[in-house]
Amino acid sequence: MAFASINGVVLHFRVEGRADAPSLVLANSLGTDARIWDRVITQFTPRYRVVSYDKRGHGLSDAPPGDYRLDDHVDDLEGLLQHLGIERLALAGVSVGGLIAQAYALRHPHRLAALVLCDTAPKVGDAAMWSQRISAVRDNGLDAIVEPVMARWFSEGFRSGRSVELAGWRNMFLRMPVDGYAGTCAALRDADLRDAIGAIATPTLVIVGEQDLSTPVDLVRSMAEAIVGARFAIIPNCGHIPSIEQPQALAAAMTQFLNEVGYD
Repeated sequence: MAFASINGVVLHFRVEGRADAPSLVLANSLGTDARIWDRVITQFTPRYRVVSYDKRGHGLSDAPPGDYRLDDHVDDLEGLLQHLGIERLALAGVSVGGLIAQAYALRHPHRLAALVLCDTAPKVGDAAMWSQRISAVRDNGLDAIVEPVMARWFSEGFRSGRSVELAGWRNMFLRMPVDGYAGTCAALRDADLRDAIGAIATPTLVIVGEQDLSTPVDLVRSMAEAIVGARFAIIPNCGHIPSIEQPQALAAAMTQFLNEVGYD
């Protein structure tokens, strides 16, 4: 395991693949850790140096108390890239990881060769919804919301047919720090990039699971339409986290895109 102190926060990260290969960096979703990418990473390590990490408040990284900002997460990502000596990269993020990726693309366009936005949007939910969720988990823990979260993360087919895997991902969610979850909910509550994403000039692939209930297809499609030249793809039989439900389909779409933009 590898750790670095970034902006006063200890972040856990993983680096796999050849040290001299182009860098592909992966940002995870709310309530998960870097392990959600495992079955995707194996598809890319022969070709890329793949970096995955637990953003602040998640996994093995520190979970400072209080509200987080989207800028905090972007600063952490930039600090980690500097720590690793990465100057140019392809960046992929899912859910809030995708929101972090959007903000990073707006702030550091010269660093990015390619951008993959997966099951995300420039504005997710509204302030009332996020404030209610923060109150629920601070008052009653993550157990209070775990079942509706699983229903939004995963398709009905996954939940009915892959019950053992579902139980494992449920355990991961329940074991994350309440401070980290609530803090990142605050970042989602306050972030709104709708008026900004039209300025993204990085070659972009936008992907959504056909049965995503957290960021539905039409919401994600509208983001793709706002980014000039963005490619858009729907993954069938999939909910909010394709790297878990449909890793091969996700990896195939990403591979085709990276080939098209010549990132190798």
